[in-house]
Amino acid sequence: MEDAVSDGLRGVRGPRRVVVVGGGLAGHTAAATLRAEGYDGGLTVLGAEPHPPYDRPPLSKELLAGTVDDTTLKDDLDADLRLRCRALSLRPGTVESTEGVHPYDAVILATGSSPIGLGGTSRAVHALRTVGDARRLRAALRDAASVAIVGAGWIGSEVATRAAALDRKVTVIDAAPTPLARALPGAVGGHLVPWYAEQGIDLRLNTPVTGLDDRGVSLAGGGRVDADIVVAGIGARPDTGWLRGSGVPLAPDGAVDADAALRTGPGAVYAAGDIVRWPSRLFGGRIRVEHWDHAAASAQTAARNVLGHVEPYDPVPYFWSDQLGHRLQYVGHHDGAERLVLRGHPSDSWTALWFDGRRLRAALAVDNPRDVREARRLIADRVPLSAERAADPAVRLTDAAD
Repeated sequence: MEDAVSDGLRGVRGPRRVVVVGGGLAGHTAAATLRAEGYDGGLTVLGAEPHPPYDRPPLSKELLAGTVDDTTLKDDLDADLRLRCRALSLRPGTVESTEGVHPYDAVILATGSSPIGLGGTSRAVHALRTVGDARRLRAALRDAASVAIVGAGWIGSEVATRAAALDRKVTVIDAAPTPLARALPGAVGGHLVPWYAEQGIDLRLNTPVTGLDDRGVSLAGGGRVDADIVVAGIGARPDTGWLRGSGVPLAPDGAVDADAALRTGPGAVYAAGDIVRWPSRLFGGRIRVEHWDHAAASAQTAARNVLGHVEPYDPVPYFWSDQLGHRLQYVGHHDGAERLVLRGHPSDSWTALWFDGRRLRAALAVDNPRDVREARRLIADRVPLSAERAADPAVRLTDAAD
């Protein structure tokens, strides 16, 4: 796919039938944006779940804690919303689903991700991807005395936080040497290790899981962890298997490769949310992100481009997580960075900064919201910084500009 937006829809009559495939935040936002931009044609939204579109971040936070039970997105989509309707194939001009064939002039693909399971096991394992998953896990946690969580990633750490708050015996198991190993280098993730003990959680790193039985989890080397319930938090993959053979280009991990306008071939086909991988001029190379901020922003861009705008998508990615008594906020994209600088001390609020030369590429702020706000602006504006001054927590990041 070309990185430049050279074949937009300028001067071309807009579509009269749009199909949005996916009933999550990205699909909901795409449909809402189409209407907000004045689109008055046919609009169909296909959602595989039985629930209308809802917000996912509260599933591992407020909903799991029981402080809310409904995270439904309230906007009236003014669309033909088809629930329990899973897409089966994409052909030029039509989407085939479990409910039939849906003709389109333009289509937005937003099918999200599916959790990776613990294959080859005999015991039922809880995942946390849907509102149904969250409600089942919440009920199970009420009755359990012990919990084994496989995966010390974002979801695993948030579930562990909730289980520890209920005074359950919690064990977190990961084959990696540090928490959040898929997202952060060990030099950063290692600073999170003491948090687990502070919350009374048994963290087992460098420990692959080999199987499950009725009593708990079997570990490599012959060890085991007994637990009443097991939760899998080992990541997710793009839900794009139904696109194979459609002509839509798929990356090795299943992501949809799109151009800078989030358009992917053939025809007026766009992608948004977890599944899309796009070329970023801001960071260089292609990026895929699986977080709330990107789902909403990419869906808005895709919808506007369906209607004839020619807008490149090149944001500063952002996400956040509340876990183990701390708030983590991340901006940017650190892959390929030349230098890592620690700002502050891990015993207090602190920030990890990634640099390419004098340019700030990414920041992870722990209990430090001002740093993340300033870092986001500095990254977007490509402001040169002194890494030495930026490492001093007494100096505001904005004052570290060269």
